[in-house]
Amino acid sequence: MNFIRFSDLCAQGKVAGKRVFIRADLNVPQDDAGNITEDTRIRASVGCIRMALDAGAAVMVTSHLGRPTEGVFTPGDSLAPVAKRLGELMGRDVPLVADWVDGVKVGGKELTRGQLVMLENVRINTGEKKNDEALSRKMAALCDIFVHDAFGTSHRAEASTYGIAQFAPVACAGPLLAAEIDAITKALMSPKRPLVAIVAGSKVSTKLPILKSLADNVDQLIVGGGIANTFMLAAGLKIGKSLAEPDLIDQARAVIQAMQARGAAVPIPTDVVTAKEFRADATATVKAATDVQDDDLILDIGPQTAKRLADQLRQAGTIIWNGPVGVFEFAAFEAGTKAIAHAIADSTAFSIAGGGDTLAAIAKYGIEKKIGYISTGGGAFLELLEGKPLPAFDILARRFAG
Repeated sequence: MNFIRFSDLCAQGKVAGKRVFIRADLNVPQDDAGNITEDTRIRASVGCIRMALDAGAAVMVTSHLGRPTEGVFTPGDSLAPVAKRLGELMGRDVPLVADWVDGVKVGGKELTRGQLVMLENVRINTGEKKNDEALSRKMAALCDIFVHDAFGTSHRAEASTYGIAQFAPVACAGPLLAAEIDAITKALMSPKRPLVAIVAGSKVSTKLPILKSLADNVDQLIVGGGIANTFMLAAGLKIGKSLAEPDLIDQARAVIQAMQARGAAVPIPTDVVTAKEFRADATATVKAATDVQDDDLILDIGPQTAKRLADQLRQAGTIIWNGPVGVFEFAAFEAGTKAIAHAIADSTAFSIAGGGDTLAAIAKYGIEKKIGYISTGGGAFLELLEGKPLPAFDILARRFAG
């Protein structure tokens, strides 16, 4: 897709002296005392902010934080801890501005070139989530350039993500959002073949739209976790007391048949790792997929299956990874996910990974630098895999087209 890149505007000298409104994703976890416990999103946002300041802009940055009630402000909803942390990272004071919708001022004066402020939690504003036009127009009036740099909000049409992009003089993608768009386009729209997707999780029902969408495009669809158990049922195998959704067997079978009709495949495990109880210290037993007993829990793929899938991944041209294939949090049941992770890392394929558990697995096995692109979008990433259009992408493409 075509869109205006903020980096291009900066390089072209079109940002100097402009008021730049950056919609970032600074929704970081906090403890009960309000202390930030993990600041990855804040650190990730620094690049766009520095880019704007270096280009000579007056910069406003805002985000949502938590789930505040619109129109009601409480201290727990404040971006104050975020502004403090951003200031520490950037080595400068970052004033926090409240009640900013009708105008942004610092010390009673208009924002000027080289200044940076944080605008208080955007979701406190009445009409934000419903993409209220009046609110959107007020936000747009604050800036000369709107920069969307929060991929995790791209699947929502809200005032600060969509409405402002409609009415701002210029609407563009920040470096984080642009990188997400580029990676997803490369993986889904123009992939190098073979295209292999790994979709894992506890329930088929939550990933069924993704599975159906990918079944029309990928060459191999690797399923894991509870999803794999349902597919094993669909293939006529027994799964004991493992997590599954028997009422979706027909849906799983339809995905298998759709893949087969294209000459593609959904590899079904030939061996598994089982236990009698779901515990970290449970005894792990490797057995053939045809030998699962009624009181068995399948908690990982077996070594034979892991090797076969790893070999396929090393031959792939493009890999999409969403979910671990076993209970990797337990040492006895992590071998399958570990093998998959290292195969992806060793592959020459372009790889894109997303989803909370996937990111945790990547961190656990220390392969961050060997993944082509790691998406932090959560729900937005999943909706893209489903083939859904994202409102933020749509409006930026429309603004590019004029």
